[in-house]
Amino acid sequence: MKLMKFFVVLFVFLGLLSSCSSDDDGGGNAVELRDPEEVKIENQAEIEAFLETHFFEFVDNPQNQNFQKFTFDTIAGENSDKTPIMESDLLASKQVIQQDVEYTLYYLIQREGNPQERKPTFADSTLVTFEGITIDNETFDFNPNPVWFDLPQTVRGFYELLPELRGSSGFVENGDGTVTFNDDFGIGVVFVPSGLGFFATPPIGSSIKRYQPIIFAVQLYKSKEADHDQDGIPSFMEDMNGNRRVDDIAEGDDTGDDTDRDGLPNYLDRDDDNDSVLTIDEIIINEEDGSIEFPDSNGNGTPDYLDDTFPEDDNS
Repeated sequence: MKLMKFFVVLFVFLGLLSSCSSDDDGGGNAVELRDPEEVKIENQAEIEAFLETHFFEFVDNPQNQNFQKFTFDTIAGENSDKTPIMESDLLASKQVIQQDVEYTLYYLIQREGNPQERKPTFADSTLVTFEGITIDNETFDFNPNPVWFDLPQTVRGFYELLPELRGSSGFVENGDGTVTFNDDFGIGVVFVPSGLGFFATPPIGSSIKRYQPIIFAVQLYKSKEADHDQDGIPSFMEDMNGNRRVDDIAEGDDTGDDTDRDGLPNYLDRDDDNDSVLTIDEIIINEEDGSIEFPDSNGNGTPDYLDDTFPEDDNS
């Protein structure tokens, strides 16, 4: 089963925490999900042990230069003199908060990509090839042919890597109708704790175990700024609570990314304040440079496109 199929199902971590596992305990009762904080600590130890005991090599692929490969192996025997990944100058990390749990996300940048190309945001569309690997160093999926991924539809650990990369400067068309990208595209690897991956519900038929960390090796060729609802506001700007997710639905007193609490996050909602005036008609897009202005016509501190009190109903 291809990872592309896995990713088209939106991974909502909150939903996983409040739902039952597809597994059961043999007696018809749903298995209780583990505590995310406990799993995080366990996963971080697993990932750091892998980084301390394994080295990587970057292997050119003469049959497909757009699908170069990372290989990982244990530091032992004839490989005893290899440098652990943990000591690589290419290794970096960042903190990622998901559902109030703070994760350390480790990643390798083999090559950032062409410096003239844009870095995608966490909500954009990206053209990539990839390989998915379990922490047991087994490939569970790969795609050697470039495919477009809508980042909000991928697991968090995957899309957090892409903004660290840039695309290629261009491509050449081959005689068979395929294209080969210039060899300056971005290349990276990310080591994903299960809380930023599939947690307790790995895709059916995959070799990923429940609560298992996974690894993605990715090549980025091109990216496009996404405006999913075509309301004139790029999707990344509709992350209303600033948590690098755009799909938080209103719950309790928290509107999340759903300003008008209609069940649609703003990045999929063409009328963000549900005042019957489309968002695109309540903002100003400057033709010269594409910059966006957000008028506050009644001066109440809320821009018109998020203000359901403007315009006033003439019949009120």
